[in-house]
Amino acid sequence: MTPSLPPWIELPVALLLVVSGVFALAAGLGVLRMPTFFMRMHPPALAFTLASWCVAGANILYFSALDGALSLHAGLVTVLLALTVPVTTTLLARTGLFRRRTDPAADSDVPAPLSQRQPPD
Repeated sequence: MTPSLPPWIELPVALLLVVSGVFALAAGLGVLRMPTFFMRMHPPALAFTLASWCVAGANILYFSALDGALSLHAGLVTVLLALTVPVTTTLLARTGLFRRRTDPAADSDVPAPLSQRQPPD
């Protein structure tokens, strides 16, 4: 049998989970609607990270109330995301830029690599 928690605990947990779903849905729609690769990188990096923070907050709140002690295990997931998402986004952006530089049909608005730029006069 599942233990019952007071409504003042269940309500914020439910709200955090609903907000998380809204963020995830917004990120998914942003990925579908954005026209270029570089624009499509931002919705998952920002909104999915916010969604995971909301889920982790709900997890911490629920299990802390259930156990009667502070439960920060889900906080490790958010710390890992906070460290890895910017690195992954940077690597994806650099890979996309490299592919556009090597594609002969790409636009001419791609900046040249730093090693090929002329110093200012």
